[in-house]
Amino acid sequence: MNTPSQGSTPRIRIVDAARYVGETVAVAGWLYNLRKSGKVVFPILRDGTGLMQCVGVKAELPEEVFDTIKRLTQESSVILTGTIRAEERAPGGYEMDIQSVEVLQRVPEEQPYPITPKEHGIEFLMDHRHLWLRSRRQHAILRVRHEVIRAVRDFFDNDGFTLIDAPIFTPASCEGTTTLFEVNYFDDEKVYLTQSGQLYAEAAAMAFGKAYCFGPTFRAEKSKTRRHLTEFWMVEPEIAYATIEDVKQLAERFVCYVVGRVLENRREELKVLERDTTKLEACLPPFPRMSYDEAVAFLQANGSDIQWGSDFGGTDETILTQAQDRPIMVDRFPTAIKAFYMQPDPDRPEVALGVDVLAPEGYGEIIGGGQRIHDLDLLLSRLREHNLPQEPFDWYIDLRRFGSVPHGGFGMGIERCVAWLCGLEHVRETTAFPRMLYRTKP
Repeated sequence: MNTPSQGSTPRIRIVDAARYVGETVAVAGWLYNLRKSGKVVFPILRDGTGLMQCVGVKAELPEEVFDTIKRLTQESSVILTGTIRAEERAPGGYEMDIQSVEVLQRVPEEQPYPITPKEHGIEFLMDHRHLWLRSRRQHAILRVRHEVIRAVRDFFDNDGFTLIDAPIFTPASCEGTTTLFEVNYFDDEKVYLTQSGQLYAEAAAMAFGKAYCFGPTFRAEKSKTRRHLTEFWMVEPEIAYATIEDVKQLAERFVCYVVGRVLENRREELKVLERDTTKLEACLPPFPRMSYDEAVAFLQANGSDIQWGSDFGGTDETILTQAQDRPIMVDRFPTAIKAFYMQPDPDRPEVALGVDVLAPEGYGEIIGGGQRIHDLDLLLSRLREHNLPQEPFDWYIDLRRFGSVPHGGFGMGIERCVAWLCGLEHVRETTAFPRMLYRTKP
């Protein structure tokens, strides 16, 4: 093992290499790959910010240093010291001419790093998710996710919204009692993992005018489709004095902003994912709009056996968007298939003032929302129709007793949005450690 003299040698990140051309620096990371060509070795180092090809020439290095580099194994942790120079053919456009090496931990050859360039099955990769995150593809996906989350916060923070943190333990259902995870609380009290922070965001909107919550949500839905996780992150804005049209306009501006931010800051990651960015560049306002009635008629004319009153399946959502180059908005779904809090259309009570935003390319619903019931008696009636107990919702009902106003909002699942932006087949790759029907580890 060679330990370089720390002295005044700056330790840099690979992403900042351009600022240090001609200088001697240290880079701490992990061995991504190693090529050998006679008396020259080419270790590629990764440090979380990028990849850097390094060059070790036997004639220019002490024998011990050259031999140490030559024997490095995949994912060994090392600190390389050398001089940075520009090289357009190298990953990132810069190389390091190695002077010394420090090996912090060498992965033993008898127990090598398990993920290799060969083809691995998805179950193997999910079992090794804690290591799979190091691959370029997974790294790129999670960088896009990070950008989406930054964009979400920036959009609402800059648009006058106040962030409130909704509780994860809740006393009652928000989206339906069949998809609740029950938890034993103190003194045998039964509580549930939240399906949505929306009800709490409504309370905050009555205090702040515009509020949003952003956190993990849970659905005990025994679904194994490519669009479902049992734990996912959702952002949920709510606005006082708002109609369904206000909700639509907000959703449209929001989606365009998030897409624009990813295109602006994550082009390299989208390139790694081989994403056709022209599909995302088309995400501009206005989004096409249609009613549920129009959508059902269109589906039936295009081979779907859907009947009025049924919710859309994944295939239906794909058919609706297949001719579109941007998301579409479908509104006024049957009241019977919407949540208890959704405002019926005053002119046509059998449909609700709700809206779904469907992403193109078969990615389905990324936003669901609409106008909420603001009339006390109607809300109580809807609770009874849904066979929901009144007592756990007493605080929510109070919002209709004290200064009730028309209001609305929506929820967007981060994972579905990321899957669309990255062009992924399954949402399991959109979060670091996904929770699915039969997967709770690592």
